[in-house]
Amino acid sequence: FAPSYDRGATVAGVVGVGRLITGMDRGLQGMCVNERRHLIVPPHLGYGSIGVAGLIPPDATLYFDVIMLDIWNKNDKLQITTLSKPERCNRTVENSDFVRYHYNGTLLDGTPFDSSYSKESTYDTYVGTGWLIKGMEQGLLGMCAGEKRSIIIPPFLAYGEKGYGTVIPPQASLVFSVLLVDFHNPKDGVSLEHLEVPASCRRRAVTGDFVRYHYNGTLMDGTLFDSYSRNHTYDTYIGKGYIIPGMDRGLQGVCVGERRRVVVPPHLAYGENGAGDKIPGSAVLVFDVHIIDFHNPADPVEIETVHRPEGCNVTTRNRDFVRYHYNCSLLDGTKLFSSHDYEAPQEVTLGANKVIEGLNSGLLDMCVGERRVVIVPPHLGHGESGARGVPGSAVLRFEVELVSMEEGVPEGYLFIWHGDPPANLYEEMDLNKDGEIPPDEFSTFIKTQVAEGKGRLMPSSDPEKVIADMFRNQDRNQDGKITAEELKLKSDEDQEKIHEEL
Repeated sequence: FAPSYDRGATVAGVVGVGRLITGMDRGLQGMCVNERRHLIVPPHLGYGSIGVAGLIPPDATLYFDVIMLDIWNKNDKLQITTLSKPERCNRTVENSDFVRYHYNGTLLDGTPFDSSYSKESTYDTYVGTGWLIKGMEQGLLGMCAGEKRSIIIPPFLAYGEKGYGTVIPPQASLVFSVLLVDFHNPKDGVSLEHLEVPASCRRRAVTGDFVRYHYNGTLMDGTLFDSYSRNHTYDTYIGKGYIIPGMDRGLQGVCVGERRRVVVPPHLAYGENGAGDKIPGSAVLVFDVHIIDFHNPADPVEIETVHRPEGCNVTTRNRDFVRYHYNCSLLDGTKLFSSHDYEAPQEVTLGANKVIEGLNSGLLDMCVGERRVVIVPPHLGHGESGARGVPGSAVLRFEVELVSMEEGVPEGYLFIWHGDPPANLYEEMDLNKDGEIPPDEFSTFIKTQVAEGKGRLMPSSDPEKVIADMFRNQDRNQDGKITAEELKLKSDEDQEKIHEEL
């Protein structure tokens, strides 16, 4: 006689206060949501001997098939059930926070009315500013990022008597299953967590330093958006605006080797627009960083003397020929090269551009037997491009030990006299007095001067090659012998060049 289904709307009423016929008042008592009942109401508990004109005759027994869709009481409060919660929770949602959450929304009988998952994006809003229904405003308070809650909201804390559109009926209780993805406050700064700090930290990074670091970048729910999988460090200056402001601030004060977690609110990251497909708008970003090294373009070579022999009077200078052992590594301990992997020490003439500038500086003023640790910044090493086996912009650490040294000769010289050369040099060099000097006479003469301590050759592992080069320089017409006209001391040649320039 009066099906609610035909009207397309549920029946709503208060039970037990005389607003319903007595039979219905009693028949609805004790029902659960989604429970179905068949009620038989005798006339004296229905409309009695009067009935309802044109609809229910007098003294009619009434039959109702009822399904309970919703129940609430004016004294009800919000019902919050925590479904899961992260082990760590640094802080919880407060009024004025901006939250991003996923939700499934249903009526109390389970009928779905909305879901953020179907839109493939979180619901993003401020809490405590009146942008949400009162029940949701209250239900989000105290949540941790990553927490899941079931929130049951009575209609007077939801859409009340009017409902909402066609999806939420009047006087409907709402059930939300909520996953809080992240939240922040517009007043938030960068949050730092020091995961691992080296026992010794010779200095901390400041604005203007160039930092090389690895990182994993995630959203607050753990979704990875970038990581170590790029297989090389991220290299940048800090404090100069080359990276997002949150990282510019978050990397201040790091030590070499430090592991640090940097939590960046969106207004210090990519803001409301996000970045690409992986970073949504208004997302809080979490960076777990590992500092490999850093330097400043003004940094000099750092030298630490580990051992210096007593009674050291002779030290290395540019143009000296030295033999040394070394281990070369990155500041994080990664081994790059070692002379101990070969049969002999490394050999080099200092100041001849045969080694990187920083190592050359680190080998100066050393005694034989001395051991040092030499820290070489990239602008005095292999620079931005690096080298085979050496990453670009890498700070290098050398452990060096000087094995031996030979006093050098000035640049451009192959042989120098310890005193004045013989006044009649050509005659003394012409051993058989035939008026010409072939290679064997020249070689014998020079070797004799060296053996008698009257002069020294440019240090080299091959004296024969040095003497051959000296002969070739003097044999100006390249006929295989030196004449008196051809033989000239380098000092005289240099003087002649000065006169020519004048």
